[in-house]
Order: sequence, then structure tokens, then C-alpha cells
Amino acid sequence: MISKTIKLLNLNSEEKEKAMSDLKKICESCFVCELSKTRDRVVFGSGNIHSKIVLIGEAPGAEEDASGMPFVGRAGKFLTQIMEKAGFDRKKDLYIINTVKCRPPQNRVPTDFEKNCCEDYLLSQLAIINPKVIILCGATACQTFFDSTFWKKNKISNLRGEFFENQGIQYVPIFHPSYLLRQHSEDENAPRSLTIKDFANIKNYVKNLNTSL
Repeated sequence: MISKTIKLLNLNSEEKEKAMSDLKKICESCFVCELSKTRDRVVFGSGNIHSKIVLIGEAPGAEEDASGMPFVGRAGKFLTQIMEKAGFDRKKDLYIINTVKCRPPQNRVPTDFEKNCCEDYLLSQLAIINPKVIILCGATACQTFFDSTFWKKNKISNLRGEFFENQGIQYVPIFHPSYLLRQHSEDENAPRSLTIKDFANIKNYVKNLNTSL
């Protein structure tokens, strides 16, 4: 079901910091695909690398490209609001990255080739962090990790909020905030409310996990 294998690393805090810093320098000097020619800045990631939760989005947009930070545009700010309603502090409770590090022109969906070029960076970040939960934010992130046959048979509306285990990691699909911005209902079973519940369930899962350690 989950098609990626992550060679997880067991690093202490100091080792994590150094490994991530070294990887960031490599990413910032990457010119493997065409996206490197049109970017302003590499959008490496942000948040707490010592957290047990990683959120993976699609790709940087214009504001992310300008700032070098993920999810800081209109959709990103709305995602922060959703997380806060579920009791999340995005700076402390998770680490945020994208499937690619550079902005695709006109904010288009990254191609398979572009995602493949960035895949080693993405998997290396996950290996360093060694998370217990990976939140797959939107269809592009889901397509990156789910087996293509399984993904073709399902829709994110059917998968969202479900926990899919692989290598001791729980993968949880959620709606992308760009989609949620177009869904204005605050009803209990509307996409916005469901996403708040999804984040709350993830937070409770990790809290219970910590209690059992």
C-alpha cells in the first residue's frame, strides 16, 4: 500500500541538527531539474525536527518561494488556523516539508520527474527526523507515497483521516488547505470540520504513544 521505504536513522538531538543542516546546504546547491532555474529560494522545511509528526505538502507557491518557508501563503495560513483549532503549535508539534523543494511555474502540480529528482532529499529528511506519523496533505503527497494501483482505486475523500501503517510509521491523508478554502461550510461532517478532527486524532495518537513509552 505504501510504496516508499525509508532508511530510518536513530540520531540524537545534536546529530539530527547537524544532519539536517548538511542536507539543507546540499538542497540549496541543487540544480538537477528545471525548477532550479526559475526558483528564488529553495524551500527546505520548517518546524521541529525533533517532533514525531511530519506534514508533507505538494510544492512551494509564490510566497513560499520568496520567503524560503513552506505553507506561508493564503493556504498555509489557513492550514495553521486549522491546526491551532486542533491544539497544534506548528513550530513545536510538527515539521513541515513538500514533495519538491522548488516552486513549479504558475504553481502547477510538480511532474513525476521533478518529484523523483527531489525524492532522495525528501526521504533523507524523513530518515533524519524518524517520525511516528506522516501527514499526507493533499493528493500529490498521497500519490508520492501510496502504491499507484491502490491510489487509482481510491479518492482522498475516502482515505482522509485513516491511519495506514508501514515500517512502524502511521501515514494519514488529509485534505489540502487549498481545497478547504473553497469549502466554506463549518458543519460537523464538512471538510473543514473533518480536517480539524483528523489533526486532533493525530495529536491524541502521539500523546498516547508518548504515554506508553
